[in-house]
Amino acid sequence: MADKRDYYEVLGVAKSASDDEIKKAYRQIAKKYHPDLNPGDKGAEMKFKEANEAYEVLSDSDKKAKYDQFGHAGVDPNFGTSSGFGGGYDFDIGDIFSSFFGGLGGGFGGFGGGRANPNAPQKGNNVSAVVTISFEDAAKGIKKNVEFQRIEGCDVCNGTGAGKGTSPETCPDCKGVGHVSVQQRTPFGVISTSRECSRCGGKGKIIKDPCSKCNGIGMVRKAAKVEVNIPAGIDDGQVISVRGEGNHGINGGPQGDLRVSINVRPHPFFERENYDVWCEVTVTFMQAVLGDELFVPTLDGRVKYNIPAGTQSGSVFRLKERGITHLNGRAKGDQYVKIIVDVPTKITEHQKDLLKKFDDELIDRPVRYTDGPVAPNKKGIFDKIKDNLKGDK
Repeated sequence: MADKRDYYEVLGVAKSASDDEIKKAYRQIAKKYHPDLNPGDKGAEMKFKEANEAYEVLSDSDKKAKYDQFGHAGVDPNFGTSSGFGGGYDFDIGDIFSSFFGGLGGGFGGFGGGRANPNAPQKGNNVSAVVTISFEDAAKGIKKNVEFQRIEGCDVCNGTGAGKGTSPETCPDCKGVGHVSVQQRTPFGVISTSRECSRCGGKGKIIKDPCSKCNGIGMVRKAAKVEVNIPAGIDDGQVISVRGEGNHGINGGPQGDLRVSINVRPHPFFERENYDVWCEVTVTFMQAVLGDELFVPTLDGRVKYNIPAGTQSGSVFRLKERGITHLNGRAKGDQYVKIIVDVPTKITEHQKDLLKKFDDELIDRPVRYTDGPVAPNKKGIFDKIKDNLKGDK
């Protein structure tokens, strides 16, 4: 990892940069080095990939926090994993309980203050992960290997928490139910209440010889990798649920789910609006005046499009069904192309003279507001309405 550049340096932003500043910086670099704009340039391709890697980390608040604290090691897939609980980086036994049982209070993982049966099957908690994909992958769909951490049964003790050759024993005080009855004398008489068994801590079982790997918990945190099918049309911030890939259940209970949040990298020149795609295409002054055949970028590659003569800057053309496939559907959105006319900023004296002659010879000459209070030679919308009304009479 020593040969990797600092991610903030890659994007050219400060460590205190906001999400919008990080996104803007990424788009500028991605546009500059995008493979479509630099065909065959291996150096540009490497810088594009480097920017993608940096954005994937810095756009994810959890990954960014780990990177800020531990550097590149903090976002390594194996960061924080351990064979047990003694060598890990960022968790402890309490963290395991919290992740597995949802942080509920009382007894073994919070079984209602110890009153529920601690030996009953319990479903494992859901776990979350974030995956970053490209704009094109979100539009067309992709399969991604998602790496995350989850709680699994200890493979040394098979989830019992007991050392090799031993097994948990039923608590003699609570007889395995996890709570005991207590008699309390009150002004109204003797009342029987229930409290968590202090001997077994509400677990209903006692482990005299704990497993050396899980310290008697019966569970360990492990790195997992699952292939997730991301459907075409997915949008930034949407969540995919993968059944049965979360934390393992206890006492034969089912596993929780894996919930994958989708982070879509912004595209250098495409913008998404629902299932439609927008882009800007810059043309020269002469192309706009005379019309021309353009090669317009789309999600399926470049396509030919003829702009008519006299195209105005800001004109929008539609490419039917060149947009994004509807999520879990067959219909596709459209692509809208906004034309930007590139007006020359530096011209020679000869070119100025030619443009003046061109301007003087225009048949449909536009109004010159610098000429003073002269009546327009082009009729406005209200004049046209009046003319139409006269014609109807």
